[in-house]
Amino acid sequence: MSPNAKICAFTGHRQIKAEHKSLIYKRLGDAIEYAYSLGCRTFLSGGAVGFDTIAAREVLRFKLTHHDVSLIMLLPCVEQDTLWSDRQRDDYGYLLRSADEIQYISDSYDDECMRRRNQALAQRCDIMIAYLSHSRSGAGQTVRMAEKEGKTVFNLYPDLDNKVR
Repeated sequence: MSPNAKICAFTGHRQIKAEHKSLIYKRLGDAIEYAYSLGCRTFLSGGAVGFDTIAAREVLRFKLTHHDVSLIMLLPCVEQDTLWSDRQRDDYGYLLRSADEIQYISDSYDDECMRRRNQALAQRCDIMIAYLSHSRSGAGQTVRMAEKEGKTVFNLYPDLDNKVR
């Protein structure tokens, strides 16, 4: 990887607004392409159900034509998927098998591992792509942390919301 290559992280809500589902893949693909044009070659996903996993799948799709890109799953703990549905665990397993690297913040769940994962995403990235409708959430916390670190944050939610009106 080039010493000048940048890192892009994703954060967003677990629930994607129903009317956004048909638009989010295209908009996210465009955002990944834009981050790439700004020098991002490493993409970080926190691996949560919803926006994080959608973003990770889109990075894998992007990698098919951009072989200099890597996907790192930056996860709060080893058993993050314990309470997920079988389908969610299957999708998550695919992402873990397909990622270039997996990093865990903690070996097991504790009260702080999610916050520490959010902080790591905010600190390690140069650019953050978010799907954020309200700030009282883990995604909101991550965006606030990134902004406090002086990182550039692109929030896809307002654009998607405007397109469905």
